[in-house]
Amino acid sequence: MAESMQPAQPAGYPMALSVDYPDRSLDRLTTFFRILAIIPIAIILGMLSGGGAGWEDSNWRYPGATGGLLFLPTLLMILFRQKYPRWWFDWNLGVIKFSTRVTAYFALLRDEYPSTDEDQAVHVNTAYPNVREGLSRWMPLVKWLLAIPHYIVLAFLVFAAVVATIIAWFAILLTGRYPKDLFEFVVGVMRWFLRVNAYAFLLVTDRYPPFSLSAG
Repeated sequence: MAESMQPAQPAGYPMALSVDYPDRSLDRLTTFFRILAIIPIAIILGMLSGGGAGWEDSNWRYPGATGGLLFLPTLLMILFRQKYPRWWFDWNLGVIKFSTRVTAYFALLRDEYPSTDEDQAVHVNTAYPNVREGLSRWMPLVKWLLAIPHYIVLAFLVFAAVVATIIAWFAILLTGRYPKDLFEFVVGVMRWFLRVNAYAFLLVTDRYPPFSLSAG
């Protein structure tokens, strides 16, 4: 019954991200003090991740075992049992969603304080995988290695996204608006990052991530 309630597989790549563009004046005060305002929710995210999470390259990194993403246990279950326990998937997706909301807030994409459970304006969607029919039991052993080209490209993209966020910070303070082109670029980098995570660490798909910022 729980599986029948799962949202339909998103179009395009099996990990989708969209962030509602704030077509209004953003809060200048919380924007100015964003690096301080984020501290309480960042502490909660760090505690949720068992102390293994941290800010790296403007994105939250996740520990490989219990705490953040259940990566190693999931890898072993797929390898030896061809099974992805549903509650493990729900936990992993919940961590991804929460972390993405915190990242979006830190990147000034939205000014609502990140919720611990509601999607708000940050929409992350992926379908529960059919392991026996849709995933190779051996691929999790090498996905992290196959994703190396993405890591290299993302290193440059994340740097560019940081620069874009700094420019947006000044723009919001002066005009109250996040420049639309910069907004789409930063969301695109986050989307790229999530697709690589879905492939190499969340282990929900064997489909290689596209080298693209677009939602398609």
